[in-house]
Amino acid sequence: MLPLRSQSQIGGLQTSLALVSSDPVLSPDEPRSNSDNLRESPAESASSQETWPTADAATTKKTENGKAEINCLEQNVIHRVSSADKVTLQDIARESVGTICEKMHRLPEEYLEELKNGLRVILDGGNGSQHREEFFILQKFVQGRTDLTAKTLVRAHRVQLEILVAINTGIQGFLHPSISLSQNSLIEIFGYKRCRNIACQNQLPADDCTCEICNGTNGFCNLCMCVICNKFDFEVNTCRWIGCDLCSHWTHTDCAIRQQLICIGPSSKSGAGPTEMVFRCQACNRTSELLGWVKDVFQHCAPSWDGEALMRELDYVSRIFHGSKDPRGRKLFWKCDDLKEKLKTKKVDSKAACRAILMFFQELEVDSPKGLENGENGRLIAPQDACNRIAEVVQEAIRKMEIVADEKMRMFKKARMALEACDRELADKSREVAELKMERQKRKLQIEELEKIVRLKNAEADMFQLKANEAKREAERLQRISLAKQDKSEEEFTSNYLKQRLNEAEAEKQYLYEKIKLQESSRASQSNSGGDPSQMLMYSKIHDLLYNAPPKPDTQGHTFRTNP
Repeated sequence: MLPLRSQSQIGGLQTSLALVSSDPVLSPDEPRSNSDNLRESPAESASSQETWPTADAATTKKTENGKAEINCLEQNVIHRVSSADKVTLQDIARESVGTICEKMHRLPEEYLEELKNGLRVILDGGNGSQHREEFFILQKFVQGRTDLTAKTLVRAHRVQLEILVAINTGIQGFLHPSISLSQNSLIEIFGYKRCRNIACQNQLPADDCTCEICNGTNGFCNLCMCVICNKFDFEVNTCRWIGCDLCSHWTHTDCAIRQQLICIGPSSKSGAGPTEMVFRCQACNRTSELLGWVKDVFQHCAPSWDGEALMRELDYVSRIFHGSKDPRGRKLFWKCDDLKEKLKTKKVDSKAACRAILMFFQELEVDSPKGLENGENGRLIAPQDACNRIAEVVQEAIRKMEIVADEKMRMFKKARMALEACDRELADKSREVAELKMERQKRKLQIEELEKIVRLKNAEADMFQLKANEAKREAERLQRISLAKQDKSEEEFTSNYLKQRLNEAEAEKQYLYEKIKLQESSRASQSNSGGDPSQMLMYSKIHDLLYNAPPKPDTQGHTFRTNP
């Protein structure tokens, strides 16, 4: 059989989360019949839906408080972004890469994160048909464009490219804050050159497969996707997936039941008659037996399952062998139904049920050779038949060895591709580091230049401040000199004025003294001569002039004593 399905996981992601409910199990009231018609699988089961780990609870929570916080943040961001620079999801889906890239470079990080949150809400589908319709419109815009090529997407903004890839694939994991793929990887995923499963990331077609499905279906990866529904999930080591022994392609069990690829067919060992349940691969149209595959899955993985996982796996096995006519297949079907009933009624715990099913597989191995011996007892085998059987055994051994060799080669190719991918990633990171170093050196030079300018401006400011202080001191000195000179001039003016007044007073005094002497002399002459009328008239005029004339303004009120 093909080795158990395994898949690498992304660190930090919970791969058990799904977007749909788990598969329904058989109802206790349903009759446990083993009719020829296989029971129909649910039309929409968890394994037929493409699942992805949901975003962090802090970013996808849909409580009223969470919506209020998001709305508040959006309002704060919108206040800082002009209407001309705003970008919507419809703009990203419709407008050219260069135009949107230029706008997004001018937008703040909070606004870009808000765009991603909005697309995550739409992809989550919490609003039902409205969100689905919005997503289909966005996807129609993106998938209908012819300008989105590798050459144009290289110039796209990082958030712009993540949003385009998420719309094209319908996977919100590309918007997850803890996932950071290189730009080349995102471009290859958008162009269907790389697997969109982040946990796989193989180049397409995987393992250089040349089958019609790998080459005719865009984005299909035979290492992690279902051949029928072309979707993937993170379930590993489970009966939910069936692998082809020959071409190593995988199929959901539900999809195989729905497409009637699990049916009754000839035994791969005897080749005679429809005696066991087989799986017919849609990729290569060849069959693989199912009983040995189920036994391998339970022997390797059942001890690590809890009660719920064991119940789910028993339900898958029960649906697979529901229409079996092989005695061993019917026994397995009845055993699974019996263990499911006991687990539902809690008559046994999961560990006891696990031990019981493993013991049942051991009993089947013991009963198988006994049945062959009883069927052939009493008759001899013809030499030709013996040779044919030996040849069949040898061919079976060679076929298994080829399968193992092919599987080893596939694993080697996968490891080599993973190594090449790591080398490319390392080269991308090295280029990014070199660019960051150059940018850092450039910023360092800019900072040093700015520091020089700042120091120069500070020196200029100090110089101007010093000159201002000197000018202030000079102005104060000149003011003091001006005040001193003003005081001195006022003192000199006052002194000169007083001296002038004193001189005028002395002159007036001398004048008056002469006049008085003249008057006295006139009186004396009058008394001697009896008085001359002309002299008397002159004396009268002088007397009127001296005593009746108004005083001068600058005399400051000087008065003269009158003649008695």
